[in-house]
Amino acid sequence: MESQLHFHPIDAAALDDAVRANVERALAEDLGGGDISASLIDAHTLASARVITREHGIFCGAPWVDETLKQIDSAAQIHWRVADGERVAPNQELFVLQGKARSLLSAERTMLNFVQLLSGTATRTAKYMELIAGTNSQLLDTRKTVPGLRLAQKYAVTCGGGSNHRIGLFDAFLLKENHIVAAGGIGAAVNAAKLTAPNKPVEVEVENLQELQQAMDAGADIALIDNFSIADSKAAVAMTRGTMVLEASGGITQASIAAIAATGVDYISCGDLTKGVEPLDLSMRFLLDE
Repeated sequence: MESQLHFHPIDAAALDDAVRANVERALAEDLGGGDISASLIDAHTLASARVITREHGIFCGAPWVDETLKQIDSAAQIHWRVADGERVAPNQELFVLQGKARSLLSAERTMLNFVQLLSGTATRTAKYMELIAGTNSQLLDTRKTVPGLRLAQKYAVTCGGGSNHRIGLFDAFLLKENHIVAAGGIGAAVNAAKLTAPNKPVEVEVENLQELQQAMDAGADIALIDNFSIADSKAAVAMTRGTMVLEASGGITQASIAAIAATGVDYISCGDLTKGVEPLDLSMRFLLDE
């Protein structure tokens, strides 16, 4: 059986809408009634600014930078030196801004906040990807994202080489312990899901090999093996090979992921990609135009 999850990728139009909304909210909370510090500068003063990284990483966040500048001052210009998904090194120039000094100063923190968070997400994902290189396991994100930045962080995961699990609660079934209890068991939950939306994938969280067998008997498409030991993960692979897709999850860390991938599971989902993010260290250096 081909290990292919049929979750919907991020829709381009939806991502564009999310970028606009993300930036609008970020600017509203930062600017409030106006940037009183920037107002001290003459409105006609022009400036340039270059943004650099102070550390190695994967760059991500260009659409949010473009949108921030657009909403602050559409006359300002941006000159890109890198693209999303590119590796960057300390002191490397990422982009250069030109325009009114007031505009660049007002845009600075919002732009850097987005790029630091999303580059941190992409960089963390790339580190996990390196640890499972050479295996057949595919790295997935989860719904453990910063509230309001779901699509932004999932986009960043793809820039780091990972793949997206379901975007939200609407595009695939994931029947966890409480769903199963409320529905009356694994078989009842799977049957109800297939009757409700026969074209959507049905994934069942299982906590042991006995529950895995129940999910197989019920005709689930995917089994999420939750916190399985390495020995049980190998047994699960042997049980399901050719009949069901397996996704390992639960407490996945950089220390444990290689051994889990080596068991032969199809997918590994990891909340640490989006909730354990260390922002990339960036700096914006300002120059007045003569």
